[in-house]
Amino acid sequence: MRVFKQRENIAMAMQTLVAHKFRSFLTVLGIIIGVLTVIVIASILTGMRQNIITFVEDFGTDNIFAFHLSMGPQLGRRPRDEWLRKPLVPADALAIKEQCPSVHDVAWEGIPWRTNISVKHQGNILRNFNFNGVPANYSSVANLKIDQGRFFTETEDDHRMSVVVIGPDAKEAMFPLSDAIGKQILINGHPFTVVGITQKAKGGFIGEGNERDRQVVIPYETFHKLWPYEDKHFVLIQCKSGMLSKGLDESESLLRRRRGVKPKDPDNFDLTTADRFVQQFDSITAMVGLIAIAISGIGLLVGGIGVMNIMLVSVTERTREIGVRKAIGATRRDIIVQFLFEAMTLTAVGGVLGIILAVAASYIIVALVPSLPASIPAWAVITGFTVSVSIGLVFGVWPARKAAMLDPIEALRYE
Repeated sequence: MRVFKQRENIAMAMQTLVAHKFRSFLTVLGIIIGVLTVIVIASILTGMRQNIITFVEDFGTDNIFAFHLSMGPQLGRRPRDEWLRKPLVPADALAIKEQCPSVHDVAWEGIPWRTNISVKHQGNILRNFNFNGVPANYSSVANLKIDQGRFFTETEDDHRMSVVVIGPDAKEAMFPLSDAIGKQILINGHPFTVVGITQKAKGGFIGEGNERDRQVVIPYETFHKLWPYEDKHFVLIQCKSGMLSKGLDESESLLRRRRGVKPKDPDNFDLTTADRFVQQFDSITAMVGLIAIAISGIGLLVGGIGVMNIMLVSVTERTREIGVRKAIGATRRDIIVQFLFEAMTLTAVGGVLGIILAVAASYIIVALVPSLPASIPAWAVITGFTVSVSIGLVFGVWPARKAAMLDPIEALRYE
């Protein structure tokens, strides 16, 4: 009997909603906007997180990344003391390899910090690329897979040969209709022979895709010969399997000694791993999530007030109906349940509309901006729907109680 009554209440609520379509839509507009905002932002952040996890893991889960500046997502400008730090050098990397038992191998990237690099082939100019000078073992340490050709050798590095390995996007930009292997490109006017093309990488960042797909790498000694004044280095430390934590401690201790850091002073360099990088990203997205919740909360609050207002109007409009129901035996509990179900149905419909629009918006985002990932998490959909129904329950209490407290005789006399 109780189930039948609840079905009847829901049916009555739907009839009321359909009878006043436009009014109902305006009433739940705030609910729709609130749910839409939460789910869309949650889907973008979830997609970004997965993309970044894939990106950093592509370098190897046993790798440590070292740099003299703080790595990971940044909020605002770096402190001045960071810019005054001494850069890491290849000797630091070699010392880690020789003196840290948990480390299997090391490599580094020479970074053109103060030099504007141009890369082109005939009339095809490469834009938005990542250029570095690296040693011959870089491909194995950084888990860089070759699709065509090969990586350069230690001999080519030692003899400062003009050879280059490029990413697939760089190849398409400069050699859209031809094979690149064996061809020459110009790097700041210097001719380099393409010896290898890397595989399409996974993951990436918003608006950029994966930087490895646009990578241009040359032998480190060649890089050092052409730009001897460039002293910034990014160090990759490959630990032995299952010894990442130990390798991290050993590398940190060694670098502190080599850089003269006093026992009570903080590190003047940064070491991070795939897990740490994701944690740093999570700390940033948590703040973005709180802002999104605050924005959606305003919409949900406005929607809740609108629902309460329209339910109060509904109580006034249906005073005689309430009187008739009470006259034929409806209790206060029955009236309260009826109006609560009506308010909850109204907000539930708003929640469903918000979810549908959020899913559509996520697909549109992916279609228009493929590099902007969007993955809708189930928890966001469930939370959005639950919150929307809860708003109907909370903001429907006063109108429902007002309807239940009406005197049946006075209600029947109401015109």
